[in-house]
Order: sequence, then structure tokens, then C-alpha cells
Amino acid sequence: RKQATEYSTSSSDEEFESKPSLTHKAKRALRKRRKLEKETKQLIKQEELKRLHKAQAVQRQLEELEERQRALEIFGVELERELRGEAGSGTKDENQMLHEWFELVMEKNKLMRYESELLIIAQELELEDHQSRLEQKLREKMAIDDSLKDEMDLNEEDEL
Repeated sequence: RKQATEYSTSSSDEEFESKPSLTHKAKRALRKRRKLEKETKQLIKQEELKRLHKAQAVQRQLEELEERQRALEIFGVELERELRGEAGSGTKDENQMLHEWFELVMEKNKLMRYESELLIIAQELELEDHQSRLEQKLREKMAIDDSLKDEMDLNEEDEL
């Protein structure tokens, strides 16, 4: 009897001790998961803000570029009139005006290349943003247990 009582006491103590440690482990794992999710959300927000700031900078540069192109266009029209002799300005010689014309054309080409680069950067930012949203959507889908998903949910997850 004594041995049986000791055995039952020790086994019930083990059960009692193992249950709290299990819930403690589960709580700790849940806290760790929530902390990781929170950190991930913060990183996603930071990346989103970086992309937004970069997009705003690109937009400002495009606007400045457009202003510069307009100014060059106006100057080009005036120079072209002078070259044709329509402006009535005989102070500049033709060689000097042609030199200015070619410099103007080179400047416009440089600005067009820069505009192309800025548009590519803007497109990259849009693609990065789209990718981030798709990744977030996929994380949300994968967080749901597979047993709770229907065929449509599984297909959408595979597509993502």
C-alpha cells in the first residue's frame, strides 16, 4: 500500500507539474510568436515608409526636371528664331548660335535619359510595394490552419 500510495502521489505530482509547464511553454511560444509578428509588421511599415519617401523624392525630381525641360524648350525656340534670322538680333555670330544649339540639344538628351532613369526607379518602387503586399497577403493565408481552408483558399495561397 505504501509503495502504491507513493507511486500514485508521485505520478499525480508529475501530472500536476507537467501541465503547468506545458501551458507555460505554450504561453511563452505564443508571446514569442506575437512579438515576432509585431516586429515583422514594424519592419514592413518601415520599408513601406522608405519606399514612400523615395517615391516622393523621385516625384519632386521629375517635377524639377519638367521645369528644366520647359525652360530649355523656350530657350531653344528663341535660339532657333535667331538662327533663322527671324529674331532680328545680329549681335551673335552664326557659329556661336550653332554651338549653343548643339549644347542645348545635348542638355535636352541628358535630361531625357535622367527622366527615363527616374521613371524606372518609380516603376521599381511600385513593383516592390506590390511584392510587399502580396507577401503580406500570403503570410495571412499561411497563418490559417490548412484544415480550415477550402479548395479555393488553397488555390489562392498556391497562386500567391
